[in-house]
Amino acid sequence: MYIVTGGAGFIGSCFVKKLNDHGITDIIIVDKMNSSEKWKNLRNLKYKEYQELETFKHTMSRYSLYDRVVDKSVWHFGACSDTTVTDSAYMMDNNYKFSCDLYDWSIRNGFRFVYASSAATYGAREDKFIDDTTDIYNLRPLNAYGYSKHLFDTHVLQNKGFSKHKAIGLKFFNVFGPNEYHKGDMRSIICKKYSEIKNTKQITLFKSYRLGYTHGDQQRDFIYIKDALNILIKIALNKKIAGGLYNIGSGIATTWNEVAISMYNAIYPGRRPVIKYIEMPEKLKGKYQYYTKADITKLKLSGLLCDFTPIQESVKDYIVNYIDKDNYL
Repeated sequence: MYIVTGGAGFIGSCFVKKLNDHGITDIIIVDKMNSSEKWKNLRNLKYKEYQELETFKHTMSRYSLYDRVVDKSVWHFGACSDTTVTDSAYMMDNNYKFSCDLYDWSIRNGFRFVYASSAATYGAREDKFIDDTTDIYNLRPLNAYGYSKHLFDTHVLQNKGFSKHKAIGLKFFNVFGPNEYHKGDMRSIICKKYSEIKNTKQITLFKSYRLGYTHGDQQRDFIYIKDALNILIKIALNKKIAGGLYNIGSGIATTWNEVAISMYNAIYPGRRPVIKYIEMPEKLKGKYQYYTKADITKLKLSGLLCDFTPIQESVKDYIVNYIDKDNYL
């Protein structure tokens, strides 16, 4: 049995679909719908039950319901992932405290525990993106979201979760793909800029303010959701994977210009891309990262590494087969 929190969200719903593809449907999805359109992510999925978060919290107090289930796991994707939220108290309660409660409950009741961490925990550093717990106390996140994830990583580490209970934390880099449509400003650049290219025949990118980087040559580690899912399903089906933190990235740094050109080629094949560079808001200049690239050594050593789709192909697949057709995974 799988309990998937955030199961109506972007990565969570895609993970449930991947489980379905492997014949797994004994799944309890937990989420907070509110007034969002996340419910659309559930339409193609097969699962046993949906529970609102507050209902699930009550269910947790009656854990004997799951006593007879031998092979059971919690995949914790639920969180507020908005990096612009400044309500630190909310972030700590929603992302940190509940994660601690869920982790403690899962371990106490024999659940395997896998959860979403984030590359945001690395903060402003632009090298040494190494998923090694020996470096964890040197990280300095730049926002409340990143800090809430970092604090939970340290909670699991301090409670010997990675070593004793084989808990697994997934440090997602820039994931993009279908089912992210509801995320507003937290959508990927591909999803956000699609309408701009369609409506204006151009795309705007932030200027560079650092020597060595021309406009649009800032770089990020982008990973297509389908590639990320190939890693996650390996973890799901192999209980012998060592506990610890794992970077979920491609290990490739891609420029914004490359992404923009790939989008243009997918939307208007053969047309010369028109890229306009605009001023970056002042509030972002001091917190802006010019380079991220996941160290994927641990993925290789653990046998989790999969082939990654080149950015041109993944962007085209996303636009042509999903965004253009309003399709979900």
